[in-house]
Amino acid sequence: MQKYTFHLYVTDQTSRSLHATANLRRICDQYLYAIGATYELRIINVQEHPELAEAAHILATPTTIRIAPPPAYRVIGDLSDPAKVLAALGIVLDDTVLVPKENLV
Repeated sequence: MQKYTFHLYVTDQTSRSLHATANLRRICDQYLYAIGATYELRIINVQEHPELAEAAHILATPTTIRIAPPPAYRVIGDLSDPAKVLAALGIVLDDTVLVPKENLV
């Protein structure tokens, strides 16, 4: 079973941060579980942990980094388009139908 690890860097509880968090959870729950994968999501508030943001070279929030499996991939934004998010994170789904982005927050 494939396991994915994501770090989502956000700034406090802004609307973009909340949307990114909800969208990433929904994408992982719907698409990764559909292919038999599991995931771990770590949400990092850059206001509370600037040292982690600096170490990861975070220049904008929200930023998602797929840590595992390697190689690492990055996406900046609220993750509102599942097809683009999956492609940008290097996640390939075989014959999976993606839902329209209107179904996401």
